[in-house]
Amino acid sequence: MGVPGEPPEGTPEGAPGGGEDEYRSVVFDESFVRAARLQEFSARERISDHAPAVRRRPAALRRGLSRQVLFLALLIAFAFSTAIYMGFRHPYQKSAARPVQPLRTTVVPLAPRAAVPGSADIEALWAHSPAAGFRHGAEGFTLPAVRRTAHFAEGQVLTALTTAKDYLVDSALDPEVLSGATVRPVRLLLDPRQLTQFDRGLAHPAADGRHAVTGWLVRFDPSRAELADRGVRVRGTLRAGETTSDTLEVVAEHTLVYALRPSGAGAGAKASLFTVRRELTFHFDRGDLRAHRTVLALATVQAGPLSCAEDQAGHLLPLLAGESPKPGGPAGTNPYATGAATALCGTLATAAPR
Repeated sequence: MGVPGEPPEGTPEGAPGGGEDEYRSVVFDESFVRAARLQEFSARERISDHAPAVRRRPAALRRGLSRQVLFLALLIAFAFSTAIYMGFRHPYQKSAARPVQPLRTTVVPLAPRAAVPGSADIEALWAHSPAAGFRHGAEGFTLPAVRRTAHFAEGQVLTALTTAKDYLVDSALDPEVLSGATVRPVRLLLDPRQLTQFDRGLAHPAADGRHAVTGWLVRFDPSRAELADRGVRVRGTLRAGETTSDTLEVVAEHTLVYALRPSGAGAGAKASLFTVRRELTFHFDRGDLRAHRTVLALATVQAGPLSCAEDQAGHLLPLLAGESPKPGGPAGTNPYATGAATALCGTLATAAPR
């Protein structure tokens, strides 16, 4: 018997409480109904088995997407044009494009008045020379107090000083550079705009004020002399300042003393002291500071004991213990010739370490 209030056959299907009870939790409120879009199929769509259930219409979403793509393309084009503009107008690029003046070099050999003294006791040589109180090696290239300038920050001034010191160490203390085995450490520190002059001097050294290799670096003729003691003695100063709003200048003045002996002579051979006085002027623009490189603008070198009669442009040809200078002075100078440097030579003072 049925429950009172229900039809004898039970609740009809589709009526409340019938077979659709599982959908009672679904509530279609008014906002949902209004937001629904009705799509009436065409006759072709109704008779086709492969027609899509809903036909896509070119809605506002597609128009909005097109606007986003257009905006993104404009943004990329603007960024690209800005990068190109900054590449042409950036001060660093402009500075790097400027040519530099070639290095001017002066190498003055200092000839002894008599035979060069020497000793097999290297420590005694140092102890009885003015270089006894000099510092050893790179410690002799001491940095001054670092202060900012009108157009360069303190960090940039420090970079210029440390780069100049690196050049001094590599060009005057590196054993392979001193022996002429390599120039790579020095070359890597030079501004690319100077490499043509540097390479030309290596290929064809000349005492013309532009192409003397011994103006760029210290190196001895390996067939004549070698280091008897790697503890090179160094004393001197570094100072920095700006010459223009775009250029920092570092001036280095140092005296270096080497203990040398004849090549292949062995540890028991007599050694003698050789002195090099270098005054180098370095220039840095902002591109050089970022790249840790420099422009060597001016180099004045006095070295001895040397013979004035020999060419010192490619290698220094030191006079060793017991040797005397060859007769004759430097090569003759023609005052009517243009473009040639005046040959110079000096006399090594008796008080200088020899």
